[in-house]
This record gives sequence, structure tokens and C-alpha cells, in this order.
Amino acid sequence: MLHLGVDGGGTGCRARLCAPDGTVLGEGRGGPANLRFGVAEALDAVAEAARHALAAAGLGEGDLARVAAGLGLAGASEPALATAAAAHPHPYGAVAIATDAGIACLGAHAGGDGGIVIVGTGTIAWAVIGGREHRIGGWGYPLSDEGSGAWIGAEALRRTLWAHDGRGPRTPLVEAVFDRFGGDPHGIVAFMTGAKPRDFGGLAPLVVDRAGAGDPLAVAIMQDAGAHVDALARRLVELGAGRIALSGGLSGPIGPFLADETRRHLVPARGDALDGAVALARSLAGPDRAAPEGR
Repeated sequence: MLHLGVDGGGTGCRARLCAPDGTVLGEGRGGPANLRFGVAEALDAVAEAARHALAAAGLGEGDLARVAAGLGLAGASEPALATAAAAHPHPYGAVAIATDAGIACLGAHAGGDGGIVIVGTGTIAWAVIGGREHRIGGWGYPLSDEGSGAWIGAEALRRTLWAHDGRGPRTPLVEAVFDRFGGDPHGIVAFMTGAKPRDFGGLAPLVVDRAGAGDPLAVAIMQDAGAHVDALARRLVELGAGRIALSGGLSGPIGPFLADETRRHLVPARGDALDGAVALARSLAGPDRAAPEGR
């Protein structure tokens, strides 16, 4: 069977199709794949990415029946959602569901012990120590995921409204945020009413750019985000994960805002989440599970 690995996050998902010997045959992308916002919708996005990966390999949708699929999905850390995703009709010959953090940790440490902090649309810390999994955070925005893209974007909106009220400084970041909403605070309220985490996260690059230009408000938001990531890393160390990798779209920008203590434990990832997902898919062919299923 061919091996398909999928990394499904809150902003989008990536798929990688490999031959049994590990040769990459094709890759593809799909839409958001967070189970919290609809199991069917997330799995449709996964199927879209899978079809693109097969097309890149010169294969068609009918070939999915000979694919073993390892799916790492945001939201699969919730037992009910992982169960629903596993029970959903799948076109693959075999399928295993895991958390996106689980496959990222597997890929980062090539199946060995270690921890990972994912800083993307959401945030979560994950570790495997002596065969046991540990999960910190990642309970879902707005109650959790501090320091994430969604959190950073929401902070930018909050500080912009403070500035409008005269309760905070009116910096270039505030002006840029206001420009996106036509200078109307009620536009921000209308946006907020139906916004999902990825929508808030869409403002994070603006904060990162303004912080790089020295905007004091943007720098303060990024410093606060870094402190939240420090807290996740600190807990991993307390649990025994002395080697921690960073992952996610904001793992680079957050680096300068991390504490020295956090940096002392950081190691380069040996592989990415797709490597972990492919390893999960490969494990379906044998008796040993290479990664935990979603829980």
C-alpha cells in the first residue's frame, strides 16, 4: 500500500503521499481541518489535500483504496471528536486518526522521547516520555491557545479598541488595524461576532511585521505571547522533556521573544508533522503503532 500522511490544522492541511520505500510521490493542500468546527468539513478538506497529492503523483481518486492514511488533525485531542472522525466514512484502504500535535512530536523526534510546542493558529504542547504521552494546553480558542496566532490577532483588536476608548496608546499597529476596518470600531465588533480562530489569526502577521519595525504595542503583544509559550515549554521540562522542538507557522517569529531558559531546551526538529503522519500511516502495515491515535 501507499502511505499518505496528513497534517490538518486550523488554517489548512497538507498531505504527502509516499511509496513503501519512503520516496515522496506527491504533495497537496486543502482547507482548514479542525474537527472542532465540523468533522465532515475537516475530513472533506483532508480528502481534498489527498486528491491533490495523488494527482501530483499521476494517480486518481480511485487509488485511495490502496492508501494507508495517517491523519493528524486539530481537535482530535477531544475523545468524542476523534471517535467521530474514525467512524466517518473514509475512502482509504486503512486509516488512523491522531492529533496534529502527536504527529508533530513524532516527526520532530523521529519516534523518540521529546516534546514539542506548536505555535500556529492555536498553541499546544505535547511530549512522549518513556512511551507515555503528555498534553498541555491546546484546549481551543478563546478559552485556551494563549500565545497563538488567534490570540495575537485578538489582542491586536482588543488593544485597538482600547486606543479608540482612550485607554491605550495609538501606535502604527492600531492605525493599521483600524485601516482594515475602515476606521470603524463597529466593524471590529461585526467581524468578531462570527470570527473563527483562523480569522483572528489572519491578523497575526500584521503584529509580527509591526513588532519587527519596533512598534511598542506590537512588541508588547509578542512579548506576552512569548511568555505564554515559555509557560508551555516550562511545563514540558517539569514533566521530563529536556529536548523541545518548536513547530507551527509562528514558531520562527516567536523565537526572539522566548526566555533564555526556554531556548536552552530547544533542539532542531528531525522531521516535520508530515513525516510523523507518514510514519503513522506506515505503522498500519505492521503490528507496532508508531504514534498514538487521537484521544
